[in-house]
Amino acid sequence: MPPPAPPTELLPSERAVVLLSCALSALGSGLLVATHALWPDLRSRARRLLLFLSLADLLSAASYFYGVLQDFSGPSWDCVLQGAVSTFANTSSFFWTVAIALYLYLSIVRAARGPRADRLLWAFHAVSWGVPLTITVAAVSLKKIGYDASDVSVGWCWIDLEAEDRVLWMLLTGKLWEMLAYILLPLLYLLVRKHINRAREALSEYRPILCDTHQLQRRSSSSVADKKLVLIPLIFICLRVWSTVRFVLTLCGSPAVRIPVLVVLHGIGNTFQGGANCIMFVLCTRAVRTRLVSLCCCCCSQPSTQSPVGPPGASVPSKTRDAQEPRQTPEEPPST
Repeated sequence: MPPPAPPTELLPSERAVVLLSCALSALGSGLLVATHALWPDLRSRARRLLLFLSLADLLSAASYFYGVLQDFSGPSWDCVLQGAVSTFANTSSFFWTVAIALYLYLSIVRAARGPRADRLLWAFHAVSWGVPLTITVAAVSLKKIGYDASDVSVGWCWIDLEAEDRVLWMLLTGKLWEMLAYILLPLLYLLVRKHINRAREALSEYRPILCDTHQLQRRSSSSVADKKLVLIPLIFICLRVWSTVRFVLTLCGSPAVRIPVLVVLHGIGNTFQGGANCIMFVLCTRAVRTRLVSLCCCCCSQPSTQSPVGPPGASVPSKTRDAQEPRQTPEEPPST
């Protein structure tokens, strides 16, 4: 690997954009955690996995926010601490993202249920928390985490570019798992989608028996599920590919690593994963979105409920919808 390039200078506008991305990601991850806490009937196994992914993304966004805010110009104790926290959280996010895809594949294609699925969840915990923690502790103990001149980051600290085996540690603390996710996520979701399409074709001979309304409902819900199965790996790759590009450019010693647009895309891609998950699994999920809107409406109309004036039974439809919602939305992948 060539000698480290000069530090990449972050412009105030670039820092502002990345800080906003961190804040939105933290807000989105917090909203995912809040929906899990508010509505126990939505706590499917897939959404429990999404909860742990959200916790990792929340920790990652907070650590990146501190790093970009500080914009480290040299090694320091808080640089090492921030680099260690972001390394653990970011690597754990990779593992949980792949764990969700693997769980959907095993539960839908391989029909993993009951005790087998519970053992699978424990295995996901051991790997998705244990492996990143082991790698991070080893990197800190061997003094591999430190100032990286923003060539493989955007203001935050990661692997010390003066370390002789820096490429190995860059791979172990993120890039290896990131590139494996590029391969595993599309593959697993493609297998799930093929299985769903085959099952749909096998049931096609029974469709004339169903009423037209029921057919339209099934087609619309399945089309939404199909779109999400495509979007999950696509969004992950679109967000993360920029950090991989800058990693390769750093290995080559190219000055293109300091292109402002590339720096901003890297910053947004590394920090906005929690926000993207919130958009997909909260704002674009009808069951959760309906409950959030209903909750907001209840909070806004709470002061006026003290007066008896108003249309009788105005609050009944929302309660009826809330009572009926779990029956309309079975356990989804993680929820569509």
